[in-house]
Amino acid sequence: MKRLPLFRGTVRPEWIDYNGHMSEAFYVLVFGHATDALMIETGLDSGYRESTGCSLYTVESHIRYLQDVPEGAHLVIRTRVWGAAARKARFAHEMYVVPDPESEPAPEAAPVATTELLAVHVDQRVGRATGFPDAVRDRFTELTEPAPDWAGRSITAVA
Repeated sequence: MKRLPLFRGTVRPEWIDYNGHMSEAFYVLVFGHATDALMIETGLDSGYRESTGCSLYTVESHIRYLQDVPEGAHLVIRTRVWGAAARKARFAHEMYVVPDPESEPAPEAAPVATTELLAVHVDQRVGRATGFPDAVRDRFTELTEPAPDWAGRSITAVA
């Protein structure tokens, strides 16, 4: 199975909130950068966007904050594609803290956060969804892997 390259970053001091760990807004920022990397790897890069007027729009997301992330932590984001159709793609990012900027997560490592996303390919000139080019859809298909148990869950109701 083909895998996407890992996205890497380090938690900056300005990302730390009043509780002493990474603020929720910055998880979204880091995951957004990982989505940008996914777009480059699937052929939806800036040249594609400029030449076609089309882009990928996130239409739904679900984030799980699983562990506190401290200032200075080295982050690795693993992106997994779970499916693609004519105009949509479903994928996820898993965030890990690693010991140094070049490390990879250990095989048994648990993510500190995850996000599951549904994105639509949009023609910005007309403001509506349009089909992926064959090469892009084929790339998403070749990257597709089974979704884990945590995928597709909703927020638990308060009893």
